[in-house]
Amino acid sequence: MPHVFQEQAMPRHTTATITDVAREAGVALGSVSNAFNHPDKVRPETLKRIREAADRLGYAPNQSARMLAGGRNRLFGLILPNLDHGVSLQIANGANAEARKHGYGLLIATAQTDEDVAHRYRDYFIGTQTAGILMQPPASTDWQPPVHPPRIPLAFLDIQCDVPGHFVAADNFALGELLARHAFKSGARRVAIIGKPSLNRLVLRVKGMKHAFTTESDCAFEVVEEGAWNSAHDGLDLGRQLAERPEDTRPDFIIALTDTLATGVISGVRAAGLRVPGDIRVAGCDGNPLAWTGPVPLTTVAPIGYEIGRRGVRQLIAQIEEGPEDEPENHQELVRPFLLARASTGMNRSDDFADPDIDISGYL
Repeated sequence: MPHVFQEQAMPRHTTATITDVAREAGVALGSVSNAFNHPDKVRPETLKRIREAADRLGYAPNQSARMLAGGRNRLFGLILPNLDHGVSLQIANGANAEARKHGYGLLIATAQTDEDVAHRYRDYFIGTQTAGILMQPPASTDWQPPVHPPRIPLAFLDIQCDVPGHFVAADNFALGELLARHAFKSGARRVAIIGKPSLNRLVLRVKGMKHAFTTESDCAFEVVEEGAWNSAHDGLDLGRQLAERPEDTRPDFIIALTDTLATGVISGVRAAGLRVPGDIRVAGCDGNPLAWTGPVPLTTVAPIGYEIGRRGVRQLIAQIEEGPEDEPENHQELVRPFLLARASTGMNRSDDFADPDIDISGYL
């Protein structure tokens, strides 16, 4: 499992030396050095004996000294705004799995949605000479990458951006198109899209939906710019209001911009005495398993954060292998979404949108 930093991390103090460990384990100094720097070069039984001796003595390698001696840090740092959303948890799991695959460890820091705290963690990772840094910026519409990025491999996650740098995000425009197509292909006649487009990713989802509805269907639709993206209570209120409309103006399909909103909508529609999906079909669109707690299985997109985390690590490794660019360019990767069609829209199967390179079985 990766290590997770909270606001303060206490250093480990020790007076034991590498010589003490060698004496305690009954091995040469070189064997102890290899055990901590190149464990693949040490026989398993010797490695076990050295580690047990180090634990008994309370010894830990001096990372700063190793760097000064020309050693290479095999750790990546990951800075998340919080750990209260499924996407952030998926990013952490995906990044950790990919880092381990390539022989790296992962340190995780949570900034509690405070940009100053995020910057302090970034400076900490730079100061300890980690091999690279992954950052998921706090959710906002005005976020911009640093004008002078640090001279260390760096990738931003869950962000679409067109300036020089490395970025990985879900293709939110395509995500919006995908949900709109699901609505009109399932027979919807009147669709309501609900949620305040307060984040760039939400704006792109709405644009994708509008594009699909206006170019591929004559289905009537409206955009209700109400409801905070992270409020199930707002979803409940909106679901009840829409369900209580006269039948000739009531939507028969509601797309919420997030799964949290959608879960609330289902409760609101049911509270108004209507059935989901019998009277109104409901879909979310951000693949957040933490919101899948309602009475009706929610149609949404497959959780995509795991793949974002994996690709972020690949971008760091590419930067390490290729070195700094003479003229920095934009490197934006977009992860294609695919649908999880479930009972809330009258379906119980996934539509044929799967990316063959993505295996979601490990993080659903």
